[in-house]
Amino acid sequence: MTPKFQNKYRIESARLHNWDYRSDGSYFITICTKNREHFFGDIQNGNMILTEIGQLAYQFWKEIPDHFSSIELGNFVIMPNHVHGILTIHGYNKNIIWDGNKPASSSMDDKNDNNDSKSKNEKMSKISPKPGSISTIIRSYKSVVTKHSKQFDSNFAWQSRFHDHIIRNRYSFYVIQKYIFNNPKNWENDRFNK
Repeated sequence: MTPKFQNKYRIESARLHNWDYRSDGSYFITICTKNREHFFGDIQNGNMILTEIGQLAYQFWKEIPDHFSSIELGNFVIMPNHVHGILTIHGYNKNIIWDGNKPASSSMDDKNDNNDSKSKNEKMSKISPKPGSISTIIRSYKSVVTKHSKQFDSNFAWQSRFHDHIIRNRYSFYVIQKYIFNNPKNWENDRFNK
């Protein structure tokens, strides 16, 4: 049965349980537009021709390391209705402490309220994206692309989630880099091509 949160059914996270998504490593990311609409451009003769929104998606992906200093970009491609890219995290600070547990008040009269608040904050801390994590980076990227894309098409939107794959060895890294590079040439057979 699907688990509930606050008495409502919810979809389980697609993230790997017990994995710290701030950890050093390479991550293959796929982000799709809502309903896989072709907002980013078209493939012509095996080459991606970007729209204004596609150019924004490209520009802001390239700028990710400017905003997240621990990130190095691998290959990436903007396709008509999705983005593929590799993000590599270097220099993860194991001393980072996510402190979402500060009570609202330190007054003794508010002791029970503080315990409730602390419990709620602990629960939210466990499910919230952590600073510097892949989820935080993707959320920021999607947000900035959306904000700037609305000037070209007010209907622009992303799917609510994204797909990630933790790259575990050099061979896998090489295969995924090659897949991303060749993605426009293989558009006719791409599962995201409606």
